[in-house]
Amino acid sequence: MRVGCIRFFRLERAAVAFSIVSLLLLGLSQAANAQSASPTKHTVDADGHPMALWEKSIPQPKGHILLHHGRTWSSLPDFDLQVPGEELSLMDGFNALGYSVWALDARGYGETPRDNSGWNTPDRAAKDLSIVLDWLLARNQQKTHVWGWSYGSMVAQLTAQRYPAAISSVILFGYPTDPDAVVPESNSVIAAPARPTTRAAAASDFIVPGTISQQAIDVYVATALKADPIRADWNQLQQWNALNGEKLMLPTLLLQAEFDPLANTDAHARFFSKIANPNKQWIVLAGGDHAALLETPRAKLIKSSIDFIEWLDK
Repeated sequence: MRVGCIRFFRLERAAVAFSIVSLLLLGLSQAANAQSASPTKHTVDADGHPMALWEKSIPQPKGHILLHHGRTWSSLPDFDLQVPGEELSLMDGFNALGYSVWALDARGYGETPRDNSGWNTPDRAAKDLSIVLDWLLARNQQKTHVWGWSYGSMVAQLTAQRYPAAISSVILFGYPTDPDAVVPESNSVIAAPARPTTRAAAASDFIVPGTISQQAIDVYVATALKADPIRADWNQLQQWNALNGEKLMLPTLLLQAEFDPLANTDAHARFFSKIANPNKQWIVLAGGDHAALLETPRAKLIKSSIDFIEWLDK
């Protein structure tokens, strides 16, 4: 009887262990499937214009992050790149750390059409972003952290200066401007050129050897050209002259990749010193370039962003 009982308990413990392992594997499989799922598209009305907003949410998130793309390519190539056998999606990376993520296509990008003028402008882009942030505030009942890349970091800053009410913090990566530069007048009255994009342009940000696979570059190029076959056009660039760190009253993280040719360290230092909010950080990502969010520094970029957000909550 004693031997039989021992065998019974051993079999029972083994069954429990098997069940636990099965549940863990099922959870990992479900998480992987959730990460590879396509984002949900919303259409937000911005003064009569339809803006494409992409969502990858998780149950009971710690918070919400909105991503704004750069000058040439739209949200999905930049922020939800799906490459077999590789983890490159920024949206999935933030989901994995407990945050729901949204990504906005600006006018003329991705699935947001151009307006009748054919042009986008800094003022219009900032207003569009503010309207989407108000929409998110009403939906989620909490403010949003805004994460901007390259031109998108400039849009994020301009929005934070003018329409801060729905924003919790701003994270600026690949910040490509100088706080002391003056942008000349650019107010073209001709039709927007709407030139085709190119494979060379799509691959041009990947400059540090060994930081991204050739497979990932190929997938990015194909995805970018499919999403944005026509280059978006900007006008009235002198509106960027309104960017002013002294008017940036929100907590700010400045992310700089070590080899980013568009992120000048001296300019960053002068900008960082002017940021009005004392809750600010400046982090350099070793080994990365302008596309570090898709390269080997990706994990540090994601963790640095989340560490900053959670530092604010302490």
